[in-house]
Amino acid sequence: MQVRFLPRAPTKIKNLKLKVTIMVTIKDISGTEHNIDCIACSIQSGEVSLPVERIAETEYFVAEQDFEYPIEGFVIIASKRHVKSILEFTDAEQTDLCRFLIKCRRAMKEKLGIDEITIVQEEPSSSSHFHVWMFPWHSWMFEYKRKVNNVMKIMDFAKEEYSNEFELIKIRESTKKLKEYFV
Repeated sequence: MQVRFLPRAPTKIKNLKLKVTIMVTIKDISGTEHNIDCIACSIQSGEVSLPVERIAETEYFVAEQDFEYPIEGFVIIASKRHVKSILEFTDAEQTDLCRFLIKCRRAMKEKLGIDEITIVQEEPSSSSHFHVWMFPWHSWMFEYKRKVNNVMKIMDFAKEEYSNEFELIKIRESTKKLKEYFV
C-alpha cells in the first residue's frame, strides 16, 4: 500500500461544522420497519406513525409506549426539542420534565398496577434525542432479577417472544388506560 500526502489547499472556510446523518433501521412493535436518523423527530413530524396512541404531552415533552419493545407500560418520555442532554434544558423544561415524569409514574401505578420501575436516561443515543425510559417490572421478568444490567436482556426477550398481534392488542389497551389518566 502506498500513502501519498498532498499539499494542503488554502481554504476560505473556517470553523466549518459538518453534520453527519446516520440512518438506522428500527422495527416497531407492529413489525413495520422504519429508516430514520432520529426516531423522536420522525414521530413528531408525522414521518413515522406510532403503532399505538400517544399517551400524553406537555408543552415540552411527549409520553409514548415504547416504539420497539412489546412490554406493557414501557413508557418513553421524549423532549419535543431536539437536544441530547438535560444540560441543554431551559428552566421551564427542567420543571416540566420533573412534573411530567411523576405524573406518568402515577398513571403507571394507578392504571396498570405497576409497582416498580427502573428509570434510564442515556445521552449517547444514536437514533434519538433526549428521552427517558420508564421501564416497568412485570411478574414474568422476575427470573432476571431487578437490575439495570438485565433491562436490555428483558427487552430483547420481549421483542423475540412477544412480537405478535395478541401482545400488540394488550399494549394498545394498556396505552389507552394510561391515556385516560391524563384526560
